[in-house]
Amino acid sequence: MIRPRRIAVRMALASLLVTAVAVAIIATGVFDVGRSTFDDLMVRHGASTAESRAMFNSSVGRTFVWALIAAAVACVAIAGFLAHRVARSFGRIVEAARRIAGGDYAARVPDVGIEEARAIAEAFNRMAESLEEQERMRRELIANTAHELRTPLTNLKGYLEALRDEVIPPTPETFSSLHEEADRLVRLSRSLDLLVEGDAGRTPPPSDTDLTQAVRAAVDLYQPGFQRAGIDLEVDLPGRLVVRAHPDHVAQVLGNLLQNALRYTPEGGRARIGAGLERGHALVEVTNTTDGDHALPTADLPRLFERFYRVEKSRDRARGGAGIGLAIVKQLVEAAGGRVGAEGLPGSARFWFSLPAPHP
Repeated sequence: MIRPRRIAVRMALASLLVTAVAVAIIATGVFDVGRSTFDDLMVRHGASTAESRAMFNSSVGRTFVWALIAAAVACVAIAGFLAHRVARSFGRIVEAARRIAGGDYAARVPDVGIEEARAIAEAFNRMAESLEEQERMRRELIANTAHELRTPLTNLKGYLEALRDEVIPPTPETFSSLHEEADRLVRLSRSLDLLVEGDAGRTPPPSDTDLTQAVRAAVDLYQPGFQRAGIDLEVDLPGRLVVRAHPDHVAQVLGNLLQNALRYTPEGGRARIGAGLERGHALVEVTNTTDGDHALPTADLPRLFERFYRVEKSRDRARGGAGIGLAIVKQLVEAAGGRVGAEGLPGSARFWFSLPAPHP
């Protein structure tokens, strides 16, 4: 952290040092060299007082001029040394900034120079790391968005060309497949809209929402899917649990987490959703059993809530999703002042989020 007071003190000390050097040089020249020269002249010539004073003034004047020149040289040397250190320290920061402006996000400033420059370099390096990470995420976002759009569009194009060429008949099943691909594009578009709205800060203000009722509504909506997949869904809820959040956002968060559990729970497995109050916050947990193919690797945990990041690298349509659901969960929960997290447990995965509960 840069402290202006410390900088001012250091500048003052540097100025005092330069002044002290100048005064010391001048005093040495006047009182030592000048007096010695005057005494020598007095002994040699035995001149009168007026002549002696004239000679002394002349010798002191010359000595004083040389002393001033020496002091000026010393001051310039010291100032040049200090300026060189400062310029070298900040010059490295400027050079790194130019490299980053040119697209080299790996540029860093070495930890050298004066203390204040080191503090600026440290802050600059943190900024550079953040920019590098943002650039990585931007590239992945573009690549993944292109992939998510390419797959349904390619399928739609193939179906339409086959229908045009009468390769396949216009059956209800064909139109159902076309509708499924179009619906996938619509869902992707809505998900991207949610992310953009959150980035722009266009989120509605929170209100008192009954979390218990919201969870039950989400369970009623997704319970048939769990039953068709042969997954037992357990629900553990209090009678009433009020949180400060937008109701639509709570429904979106719950729906995404239940979809995630449904997608990654093996057939015959179990899932559970529960809620409770913990230190002034409502905590919701969604857990599901896993097997070797669907286990949640520890290395993936820090990136689970990134946009388009998926543990399932194969992009299998049955369980791959678009990779936006957990990113939306994180964005909506944090917009309401809550937190999200995930854990990979032996034989199961746990996702949770917390929302502030109003004081009674």
